[in-house]
Amino acid sequence: MSSTPHSAPAARAATALDRLADQYVEDSVRRDPFLATSLGVPGHDHEVTDYSPAAVAAQTDAAREMLTAIAEVPDEDAADAVTRAALTERLGLEIERAEQHLDIAQVNNLACVIQSRDVLDQMPTDTTEDWEVIAARMSALPRSLSSWVESLHEAAKHGVIAAQRQLRLGAEQCRSYAAPGGFFERFATEAKGSDAQKQHVTTAAQTAAQGYRELADALEGLIDKAPEPDAIGRDAYPLHSRTFLGTEIDIEETYAWGIEELRRVVAEQEEVASRINAAAGNDGGTSVAAAKQALDADPARILHGTDALQAWMQDLSDRAIAELAGTHFDIPEPLTHLECMIARTGSGGIYYTGPSEDLTRPGRMWWDVPEGTTEFRTWLETTTVYHEGVPGHHLQVGTQTLQAANLNRWRALMCWISGHGEGWGLYAERLMDQLGYLADDGDRLGMLDAQRLRAGRVVLDIGLHCQLPMPEHLAGSEAGEAWTYERAWEFMSAHWGVTEAEQRFELHRYLGWPGQAPSYKIGQRMWEQLRAASAERGEDAKDFHRRALELGSLPLDVLQEALK
Repeated sequence: MSSTPHSAPAARAATALDRLADQYVEDSVRRDPFLATSLGVPGHDHEVTDYSPAAVAAQTDAAREMLTAIAEVPDEDAADAVTRAALTERLGLEIERAEQHLDIAQVNNLACVIQSRDVLDQMPTDTTEDWEVIAARMSALPRSLSSWVESLHEAAKHGVIAAQRQLRLGAEQCRSYAAPGGFFERFATEAKGSDAQKQHVTTAAQTAAQGYRELADALEGLIDKAPEPDAIGRDAYPLHSRTFLGTEIDIEETYAWGIEELRRVVAEQEEVASRINAAAGNDGGTSVAAAKQALDADPARILHGTDALQAWMQDLSDRAIAELAGTHFDIPEPLTHLECMIARTGSGGIYYTGPSEDLTRPGRMWWDVPEGTTEFRTWLETTTVYHEGVPGHHLQVGTQTLQAANLNRWRALMCWISGHGEGWGLYAERLMDQLGYLADDGDRLGMLDAQRLRAGRVVLDIGLHCQLPMPEHLAGSEAGEAWTYERAWEFMSAHWGVTEAEQRFELHRYLGWPGQAPSYKIGQRMWEQLRAASAERGEDAKDFHRRALELGSLPLDVLQEALK
């Protein structure tokens, strides 16, 4: 199943800069036990992260000290030059955001302290001892959440508060975790051990749930002080965008490109839809909606229940790995298995978690199935399996994790740039189409649906937050009309092929996490440009992919320079 290996390069001796980077990882996981679990670094699973003002200040001071330390050691090879560039960019950005209280004051539905409970999904649950560790962490969760409340109030003193809508939504999410039948109650029922041990876990889960109820109260208590507008504004947007890209975009040019990219994908989708409608005999012409209805009515494309979904994901992932390894990609042996999992919260979303550093925990693709959802359309999600699995995030993140010995632990484990990672995921989807894996028109329409959504994100996120005029003829809007919550909803309804609940979740995500959503498509644009430049030099595609992924996740400016 694995590929034919290239001749292994001589082991690279650790440099002074590598040793500093490795120590920074050790210090970071000690300060942030949730990060340690996420990275698969053992020894901290019973602990919780401190988000207090003092802890935030200590982390920022550590970033400053690291910048000073790396300035005092020279580069010993080309890998050091890349490490230095990436560290300098990322740590500088971290300090800049911390000085503006941006990260600690962030409240959204996908990537803030509220979702700390996600770390429990990554902890082992096989033994009684595992559940004792989980119980210790759940019992301490209220302390972690209350430390964040301290920082929220500290940021508020400086005028930095999330928008009112995000605070309300955050409180709702907290209460959903803590509700009867919610995450913590359901999670505790999975505990192993004696009745007394299971009761201990149940009590710990109840303690954690109470911490979330108190956090909900605290978030609601900030609403009267919070700004009402969702948009962050043109002046603030560049820093948010750079956070997720590692490069600075021309806002107007990128907005215009996003509009044209959306139009191009729509035209491509209508071409595929015409073939589906002709085959279905429904007189739908180029209607994408009619084509989707025809696909949804095909029983061969419907899965019933999460067990069938999980089995389908696993089979598709296994086949992709077996067929791609050694032909189009170098897939190291430790990455030839990916676990496909059903997540527990019911919030919605599909995501990937990487293998642990020692590879004892495999890479995993998670499908967080919304409550009440029992049917799944394979035509819509085939491309998602390639995005999250192979050749997408599993190959990308797994390859990066394996580079700890040749690079350093910071580059292998901690450096993650959304534009690089999510851009690769979209690039992988398009590549699978080019390789013939989406030759079925239904699966191809699903891929184009995902591409359409991602192009639309560029337009919506930049347009709404920077208050640019809405595009003409793309959502029934008149030229120059201003973006609003309602106009954004109409725009999404025209271009997002998701349920109403998923669409609402997505819109709230964009409002509370500015700059992140466009990073997918902007990153894909960069990856395609880099591959085109590589092809012009006569480089083999498989060699380009291996060389690029072995660099690990990098700020896009640094990646572009490293691949020259």
